[in-house]
Amino acid sequence: MVKQIFNGHILTPQGWVTGGSIVVDEGHIVEIKKDSNLIEGVEHIDAQGYHVIPGGIEMHVHGAGGRDFMEGTRDAFEKSALTHLQHGTTAIFPTLSSSTLKMIEDACETCDEILKEGNTTIMGLHLEGPYLNPKKAGAQMHDIIREPSEKEYRHIVEDYSCLRRWDVAPEIPGAIEMGRYLASKGIVAAIAHTCAEYEDVKAAYENGYTLATHFYNAMGGFHNVREYKHAGTVESVYLMDKMDVEIIADGIHVPAPILSLVHKFKGVERTALITDALAMTCCEDAQAFDPRVIIEDGVCKLNDHTALAGSVATTDRLIRTMVNKGGVALDDVSRMASETPARIMGILDRKGTLVKGKDADILFLDADLNLKAVFSMGNQVV
Repeated sequence: MVKQIFNGHILTPQGWVTGGSIVVDEGHIVEIKKDSNLIEGVEHIDAQGYHVIPGGIEMHVHGAGGRDFMEGTRDAFEKSALTHLQHGTTAIFPTLSSSTLKMIEDACETCDEILKEGNTTIMGLHLEGPYLNPKKAGAQMHDIIREPSEKEYRHIVEDYSCLRRWDVAPEIPGAIEMGRYLASKGIVAAIAHTCAEYEDVKAAYENGYTLATHFYNAMGGFHNVREYKHAGTVESVYLMDKMDVEIIADGIHVPAPILSLVHKFKGVERTALITDALAMTCCEDAQAFDPRVIIEDGVCKLNDHTALAGSVATTDRLIRTMVNKGGVALDDVSRMASETPARIMGILDRKGTLVKGKDADILFLDADLNLKAVFSMGNQVV
C-alpha cells in the first residue's frame, strides 16, 4: 500500500520543507513533495506539523531491554534491536565489548544468519576490542584484553561476512598492521581505549584508522611526562582533519560544553552521535547482564565508582540532549544522528537522509523533541 505522510516539517539535504509530504511505496521513498495535497487511493498519515527527520543510525551500542549483544544469540540481537527501534534507531550495528574468540564467533554466526535473511534493522557487527590498552580499559573485562593476533583477526574477517568495524588501541604491538589489513577489507578501523600520543595517532591515521571511538572517553588529553608537555589522543584526533569522531551525547559521558566544542571543531560531517547503551537500557533490572554495573544519575557506572561503564541513552535522548544542552540546531543534530554515521559505516546509499529512492526510515518529533512516531522501511512501529 502506497502511503503519503503529509503536513510535515521535513528535513531534506537541501533544507527544511514546511507543510510538505513524503510518498512511500514498498518501504522506499518515491517522492518528497513541497505541498500536502492529498493523493487519491493511498494511505494518508498526518504528521501534524511535527519535525520529520531521518531515522537514527546507531554505530556503537551494546544492548537494551535486558539483553546484551555479547550473548551472541538471535533472541538477544532481536530484543535489543527492537528496543532501540522503538526509540528512533532504525539501523543498528550491534557492538561487542572485549570478548573471547568463542563469543565473537557466536555473535558473527548469529549476525551472518540475520543479514542473510534480510528484513532487519541490523546492518552488521562492530567489535570494540579485545585489542585495547589495559591502562584505559574502563569497564572492559581486563582478563580478556589482549594484543592483536593476526591469525585471530584474519579468521574473523575472512570466515564471516558481517563485520563492519573493529576498534583497537593503535599504540599496542601489531595494531598498525591490523589497521592496514582492516582498511584493505573495507572495514572501519577505529582507535579506542588508548593512551596514544600524537605520533601514535598520526601513524594510525596514515595506516587505515579513520574513527575515534567515544571521543573524550577512555583516552587521554594534554599531559605532562615529567617536565615536558605532550599532546594526548584528544588533541591529536583534532589535528587529523579527516578523522571522524563519535560522541556519547547523553550529557554525562561528554559534558555540554564539550559537545559544543566537538561540533564546532569537527563539524557535522565528521561527528556521529552514539548511545554506547548497555543491556539495562529501557529495562527494569538495573543490573541486567553485567553485575559489575549499576545505574546512577542517569548513566551506567562500575559499582565501585571507578569508571563510567556505558549509557542508558536512546536515539531520541541523544537528539534532545545535543539540542538542549549542546546548543546545536536540530538540522545539524539530525545529520549527526543519521547522515554522518550512515556515511562512516557505508550505508549512505540507502539510509541516513530523506531522499527519493532511499529506505523510508522516518521519525516524527514534536516541538519539544519528544518522539511521536517511528517508521522502519515505511512501516510504522511507534
